[in-house]
Amino acid sequence: MNDVTNPLASFDAVMGFLAGNAIRYGLSFVQAVLILLIGFWISKRLARFVHGTLSRSPHFDATLKPLIESVVLWSVRIITLIAVLAQFGVQTASIIAVLGAAGLAIGLALQGTLQNIAAGTMLLVLRPFRNGDYITAGASVAGTVQEIGLFTTTLTSADGIYVCVPNNQIWGQPITNYSRNATRRMEITVGIALDDDLDTAMAALRTRVADDDRVLDKPAPEIMVKQVSDSAVIVNVRVWSLLGNYWGLYWDLQRGVKETVESVGCSLPFPTRTIMQVPAQSAQTMSDAAQPRH
Repeated sequence: MNDVTNPLASFDAVMGFLAGNAIRYGLSFVQAVLILLIGFWISKRLARFVHGTLSRSPHFDATLKPLIESVVLWSVRIITLIAVLAQFGVQTASIIAVLGAAGLAIGLALQGTLQNIAAGTMLLVLRPFRNGDYITAGASVAGTVQEIGLFTTTLTSADGIYVCVPNNQIWGQPITNYSRNATRRMEITVGIALDDDLDTAMAALRTRVADDDRVLDKPAPEIMVKQVSDSAVIVNVRVWSLLGNYWGLYWDLQRGVKETVESVGCSLPFPTRTIMQVPAQSAQTMSDAAQPRH
């Protein structure tokens, strides 16, 4: 009888142990799943709330909105994952130590990526440009900024092409922002024939730019002689305008200066070359005179 009882007792003990641990770990698993679902749901809701709040603020820089939204989303998710692991008895200090070691290893392996993150951080902090600005960086990067991320900056070129540039290629180059200042100067040149009335042409050009409302009074427009060439006097028309009126005014003045100088009787010269034909006999005489005499 004892031989039969002992195996049955052992089997009951094992089943009881498994049942007790199954209930305990089962409850931990269910709690972990609930924490994971609730945490991810809260992260999405909080990110949407931050996005809506920042979108309703007209004074907040649009460049930082995607970054702040991503930081909020992933911060909540990381906290959720740590809480899930804690349900299975994993110590938080161990998690932090593992994350630190993993971060060091990843940092050594991805030095170029970290350079992009550092450059993106500097672009977001110092903000040499914002979304919607037209910029150039070095000789190869040019376009309207669409978004500044931690790794890359996306632009749209003048002909509508999507451009994605690593941040370190922008931060390491001289950056020219054509949209930062509210006003911009333009220079247009026009040639006037040497025998035309220069003062009349310059006076007509002054009247032309003064009558255009898009030309700013301060700084005042300047009409000056830039150069005297072999066939023309080059007059420089220098005016200032608001950034939004720049290109419309520029194209109008390119045609307007021509029509203005022609309306006062001046002509637009073109390069000329005078060719002198020497008779054959005279050419032979000049050749003989050039030869040395013995």
